[in-house]
Amino acid sequence: MTTSRERALAVQTPAEARRGVRRVLAGSRTARDLRRRSVAIMVLADILSLVVAGAAAFAIRQATLGRAGDLGDSLSDAAVLIALGWLVAIVLFSGYDSRLLPAGPELFGNVLHASLAAAGIVGAIVYLAGIELSRAFFLVFFLVGPLLLLLNRFLLRRLLNSMRGRGHLRQGVVAVGDLRHVEGIARTIARETWLGYDIVGAITPTGRDEGASALGIPVLGAERDLLRIADETRPGVLLFTAGASASAEEFRRTAWKLEDEDVAVIVVPALTEISADRVRMRPVAGLPLVHMDLPRARGALKWTKRTMDVIAAAVLLMVLAPVLVGIAVWVKVSDGGPVIFRQQRVGRDGVHFEFLKFRSMVTDAEAVLVEMTERAVQDRGNAVMFKMRHDPRITKPGRVLRRYSLDELPQLWNVLRGDMSLVGPRPALPREVAGYDEDAFRRLSVRPGITGLWQVSGRSDLSWEETVRLDLYYVDNWSFTQDVQILSRTVRAVMSSAGAY
Repeated sequence: MTTSRERALAVQTPAEARRGVRRVLAGSRTARDLRRRSVAIMVLADILSLVVAGAAAFAIRQATLGRAGDLGDSLSDAAVLIALGWLVAIVLFSGYDSRLLPAGPELFGNVLHASLAAAGIVGAIVYLAGIELSRAFFLVFFLVGPLLLLLNRFLLRRLLNSMRGRGHLRQGVVAVGDLRHVEGIARTIARETWLGYDIVGAITPTGRDEGASALGIPVLGAERDLLRIADETRPGVLLFTAGASASAEEFRRTAWKLEDEDVAVIVVPALTEISADRVRMRPVAGLPLVHMDLPRARGALKWTKRTMDVIAAAVLLMVLAPVLVGIAVWVKVSDGGPVIFRQQRVGRDGVHFEFLKFRSMVTDAEAVLVEMTERAVQDRGNAVMFKMRHDPRITKPGRVLRRYSLDELPQLWNVLRGDMSLVGPRPALPREVAGYDEDAFRRLSVRPGITGLWQVSGRSDLSWEETVRLDLYYVDNWSFTQDVQILSRTVRAVMSSAGAY
């Protein structure tokens, strides 16, 4: 939904739009300012962490092995050198790269590699120089220290992303490329608020708004005037989409001229929906050749994933047995109807299976579904999946069960039977599959899941197109690590109850 400011900008001339965008960007953060602040906070937090780790190692050594009178003297000589060397290692291994702070495991991996390198170098120097340093102290220090360094970045990431989600520390983005490509990127950025980006204008190949932007993004001019527009508006980020018409030579010259400007440059390649571990860039003679691994749908069928599913589902069923019994009694007592809702769903390779849930609706819910479908489309705008925000068929216990996804627990039995997996695409109804296009059928190449990217990215608030996009991303980019990450994010999504209805 566009704001009044966006609608006003959309009907302005490019010159008027540039002046308006300049005023909007005047209060936004620059890329360089955000980098400096983030790095300064990480360095100060790391210094404090190393002090705490050293104090803890000293206290544990003295408490467990008896007091060593000369330990304090030897530490006073070596502590500063050890800490300084560790910080230098973190710098060399890109442990302070603020661009990696908002998302992904790379920053944490860099810190761990730096810590291992620091431990190895310090150990070698201590041995070769004959420095008397307690082995117990050394061991505890290099165990506690990395944990505190990782905790620093985790907490800073959560704080940064939370603040950005609340509208703080955001950067204004001017996108370069065809307006359709710009709008596609803008929709993703608007949904992922933790990125901290706001697309405030577009620079198109012709400089003309070929039909008004559906998102109210004003056109600031043509690509031939990019440098002049960037100088006028001073965006925090210039984002080049796949629809940008500049040649490699023109892009290189543009980068030269932006070298001294306080602006970050992001390039969105034509390759999308591909995880980083499937892509390798190997520059050859100045050409950035991108090597891409093929999709991994078959990887999601490996015995390792199935073994994890069986073990985890069996353990959860045993641990949650009292909860399952309590929910069953509550559902039964509420209206005397059946406890379990059984429904035909479409699983891997289009095979139908009996899908189990705790009943959260009235007993004749299916009978009144048809007459409610039109109303649901008006309520949600999704003609493929039936989801209604205020569905009158839901019972009183059902509202609580749906809010925290407790109605899904019987699906652990589906996992044991092999119908489903813990993580996978959303299990589809036969009538939904009847409306699939070629791309959507790709979702059926793996087992459906109790949770998935759709669950941790918005649940029922997602449009049908977004649901398919997330499921296809999961199928094509499956990895064991991604499954673990989704399971951990599911807990947070369930507790927040956003999009659950």
